[in-house]
Amino acid sequence: MKVGLLIGRENTFPQAFIDRVNEMGTGVTAELIRLGGTHLDDDIEYSVIVDRMSHEAPYYRAYLKKAVADGVTVINNPFWWSADDKFFECIVAQKLGVAVPKTVVLPTKTYEADVIDESLRNLVFPMPWQDFINYTGLPAVLKPAVGGGWKNVSIVHSLEELWRAYDASGHLLMILQEFIKFENYARCFVIGQDQVLVSRYDPARSHWDRYVPGDDGLDPELRQRIVDDCVTLNRALGYDMNTVEFAIRDGVPYAIDFLNPAPDFDQRSITPGYFEWVVQHMADLVIERALHPPAPPTDLRWQAMMDPSLPTHDV
Repeated sequence: MKVGLLIGRENTFPQAFIDRVNEMGTGVTAELIRLGGTHLDDDIEYSVIVDRMSHEAPYYRAYLKKAVADGVTVINNPFWWSADDKFFECIVAQKLGVAVPKTVVLPTKTYEADVIDESLRNLVFPMPWQDFINYTGLPAVLKPAVGGGWKNVSIVHSLEELWRAYDASGHLLMILQEFIKFENYARCFVIGQDQVLVSRYDPARSHWDRYVPGDDGLDPELRQRIVDDCVTLNRALGYDMNTVEFAIRDGVPYAIDFLNPAPDFDQRSITPGYFEWVVQHMADLVIERALHPPAPPTDLRWQAMMDPSLPTHDV
């Protein structure tokens, strides 16, 4: 049985992961996938595929959808990943009792050339900007509904700053979100939906210094709530490889960012200790999925998990 890996420009994780799977002696081997066009009737030679790049390469996404249709386990499911966005994730989180910031999804600033004024007659103009900031408060965060790496993210302190940032957003679908002035912050690696590593994290630092060594500073009850929220979110969304960020204010962990299905696994940025945990747990996961294939997904799991009795507020 073989595990295939699709990668981008990352350098440290791919070989470490492949070596770890191959040295474990389970009869499961791993390798980089080589692609150059896919026939409709091609056989997919892998039992499991780990996807680290299809969000940037549409051909890879098309190949992975065929792989799923052919019975291959793909981490993460390309069908759900294609449909996901941060606004919808906030809706799901709130309905599952996970605290999230107050959030507004905005119409895009610009459209393709053939979308003209008559195409947008359902939209209100001008938009009720004051209502938005009355809801989220200021400062607020304007960020893309899809994407990561802190790209195109702005913290705005006034209507004028919000307008400038929105005007620069172009075709991107943006959300405006309450800024959580946090006392502590955690970033959690979640593998296989139930293996959670909580790391201390400082988003104010440079990319290479955000993972802070030492104790996470969380009391046991709060830490357990964060772990439980990670499991709830990833089981609902069906992600087997993800990171979840929490901003902690007044003892409440707010899920800030949990759409990271190709998370940063670079050794230099996540530090050697976390890197070792990720490599081992990813190797364990793919070997388990290769030897004991799960049933193919048949529905959206968040629907079955929703309970009308759960609170939809942050306390």
